[in-house]
Amino acid sequence: MLRVDIEKQLGEFSLHASFSSEGRVIGLFGASGAGKSSLVNMIAGLLRPDRGTIVIDGETVDDTAAGIHVPTYRRRIGYVFQDARLFPHLNVAQNLDYGRRMNSLASDPAQHKRVVELLDIGALLDRRPGKLSGGERQRVALGRALLSKPRLLLLDEPLGALDEGRKLEILPYLVRLRDEANVPMVYVSHDVAELRQLATQIVMLKQGRVTSFGGVKVLT
Repeated sequence: MLRVDIEKQLGEFSLHASFSSEGRVIGLFGASGAGKSSLVNMIAGLLRPDRGTIVIDGETVDDTAAGIHVPTYRRRIGYVFQDARLFPHLNVAQNLDYGRRMNSLASDPAQHKRVVELLDIGALLDRRPGKLSGGERQRVALGRALLSKPRLLLLDEPLGALDEGRKLEILPYLVRLRDEANVPMVYVSHDVAELRQLATQIVMLKQGRVTSFGGVKVLT
């Protein structure tokens, strides 16, 4: 469950967002500059709201009135960016293990096997990121986030840097992630077709305001 009720002033731009969702994939939809990434960064704890509350899985992680701001590393959130952000000096196996080690989690070979099979990256484990396609890098980034055992996965336009062919390659993996990984997601996109295929609920943002909230039908 995710509950957001925040205000944030960013220069001349003001963001006011309020919604509550128990959806498996919350799609944040809007044009460039609508406030999508700023809102996701607040959920992640990278930005602090000027006013309001954010509740993740029943835990209040931001409450400006009560002086609560849980730091990012304690929010148990996986974050996948548009550009994957893998470590170039580590191979795929080492990149995958990074999230687990940074969160001081015990090794879980069964979960590792499930994630590798889910994302079909077993053949890539010895490769460095520079030897991967854009779609392969994003699948590894997804795997690294999942292996940190997050309670919420944030995906900020993860297909935005890919061409149409690579998008079609990775979309089925995102659908499998939604259906099999049992981790709720917030998925940022300005692509209607992507969200129709993936999202279970839509938050529509326009100029920093929520203009629609509901099922995928709000995209029509």
